[in-house]
Amino acid sequence: MDKTKFYTNRKNIVLLATLCCALWGSAYPAVKVGYSLFNIGSNDIGSKLIFAGYRFAFAGLLVLLLEKTKKKNIFNFSAKQFGQVALLGSTQTAIQYIFFYVGLAYTTGVRGSIINGTGTFVSIILAHFIYKNDKLNFNKILGCVIGFIGVIIVNLNGESIMSNSFTFNGEGFIMIAAIIFAASAIYGKKITQNQDASIVTGYQLFIGGLILTILGLTLGGSLRGFTLKSTSLLIYMSLLSSVAFAIWAQLLKYNKVGMISVFNFLIPVFGTLLSSIFLGENIFDIKILIALILVCLGIFLVYRVKKDTGSTLKL
Repeated sequence: MDKTKFYTNRKNIVLLATLCCALWGSAYPAVKVGYSLFNIGSNDIGSKLIFAGYRFAFAGLLVLLLEKTKKKNIFNFSAKQFGQVALLGSTQTAIQYIFFYVGLAYTTGVRGSIINGTGTFVSIILAHFIYKNDKLNFNKILGCVIGFIGVIIVNLNGESIMSNSFTFNGEGFIMIAAIIFAASAIYGKKITQNQDASIVTGYQLFIGGLILTILGLTLGGSLRGFTLKSTSLLIYMSLLSSVAFAIWAQLLKYNKVGMISVFNFLIPVFGTLLSSIFLGENIFDIKILIALILVCLGIFLVYRVKKDTGSTLKL
């Protein structure tokens, strides 16, 4: 089946984007369990970066091996193209992750998750100025606001969102991470117009994972406690990353940024729901249902915009 038709079909977009968000949401409980299995302390930033580095580097290798089995030439890069992929891996995977996890160490999980949710707004605003046919309109703005309210609701756990003062190395770093991720997603869309999106994904994950691993080792981190259970978890996290990032790259390549980015609001909803299921918490929480309804309503509003052929970069 033609890739363009497959990835621009409305039903396929909804199913695939939702699948990606569900996989990324499952990383919430998986990371918590992983820290426990590998005995990583809450303030051990170095070991956390190594854990993430192994996950992303292996994910990248999985994507590249899969593309190799399809008889694709995974080494067909010019120096300029490889430089673009390396820049994407450094920003989207490595630098974004570093800012997010360091920032999370200096603020609460509630505030961090909510601030990180602003990345969707950044993506849609940037797309407004970069692409001719991805402009802001009433539906997009209203859909994003409603979706963001859903993110806030799912993170309410009795803690005051406005407690404590804003800190640059806490909330500021998480905001920077959200901006970097949004900007790098648009950059990734640009470079995949002339390159295979899956191969780009494989290399950017591997390069980003390698950078995280080296930095983690430099900070004195280590990863011990490899057992069948912990290794299986790490493999699962690599698989979810490889599948989700590869599909997401294809969706961004063939569709407007605003249409795809709005699905990001589903990630914390799935994260909360799956954490409740797998960590033995209460899943019969009305806030999860309300948040899911609001996020789905937000996505629906964005989707009410008439479909056209895709995004075109301004010259």
